[in-house]
Amino acid sequence: MSKPADAAYHWNGDALDLDAYLARIGYSGPRTPTLSVLRDLVAAHTTAVPFENLEAVLGRPVPLDLETLQDKLIRRRRGGYCYENVVVFAAALERFGFGVTGLSGRVTMGSGGLRPATHALLRITVADDDRVWLADVGFGAGPSEPYALVDEPDEFLLGGWRFRLERSRGELGADQWVLHQFAGAGWVDRYTFTLDPQYRIDYEVGNHFVATSPRSPFTQRPFVQRFLPGVHHTLDGRTLTTEFPDGSSRSRELELSEVPKTLSEVFDIELSGDDLAALVRAPWATT
Repeated sequence: MSKPADAAYHWNGDALDLDAYLARIGYSGPRTPTLSVLRDLVAAHTTAVPFENLEAVLGRPVPLDLETLQDKLIRRRRGGYCYENVVVFAAALERFGFGVTGLSGRVTMGSGGLRPATHALLRITVADDDRVWLADVGFGAGPSEPYALVDEPDEFLLGGWRFRLERSRGELGADQWVLHQFAGAGWVDRYTFTLDPQYRIDYEVGNHFVATSPRSPFTQRPFVQRFLPGVHHTLDGRTLTTEFPDGSSRSRELELSEVPKTLSEVFDIELSGDDLAALVRAPWATT
């Protein structure tokens, strides 16, 4: 008699309120594991759920259990960073019947240095296409479509934004993939990743560093993003930046008093009065 599959290898899809999640992202299409459905789900999630690290800035824990995430991202219509978004999205994909495997990446953004593997993305297989697909719903800057894992370094467009995927070699000759994006300074390597499977417990470890370490940038200042068709908004501390697919951008420094209104009107994040007061009193606001 075979043993039941260890639940730790899966994404708790059965515990997801799927109807509420789909209403949150504005998706009302078929519930089948096809490529067209995957494209629609990625587009809906990336443009509906903002990226934000406000709980970490406020010194609060950032749990990755599905019930807490549903309350935050779905019922309270907040956002989250990569781990939070990916865990919810993976649960939804599992319910649809997609093949879902977690991956981990190192965000580089042209730094040239070695950074920890603290970015989560997903490897996905579909029922009507033999290729392997990657979905990155938690980066905050798209892409708003899945992209194929193919060893073809040519440029490709996703939602009007320019990307390039490159296969390279990492330490000890291991395969390593690099996603490049086109930005104001030209082509920039966004992150590197390998195809080593990651599970929920692995994400818990990375999430602990991101949410609590004094070395994590996410504990130091607000970093909030909203990705929409044709425009990408970022709030980094008090710096509000708007970027466009052609690489152009504009930025300005906000007064501290403008932050609450900007969170609401630009990023669709509504905080309680107490949370807003705590945010503008946090150490980042006085440095």
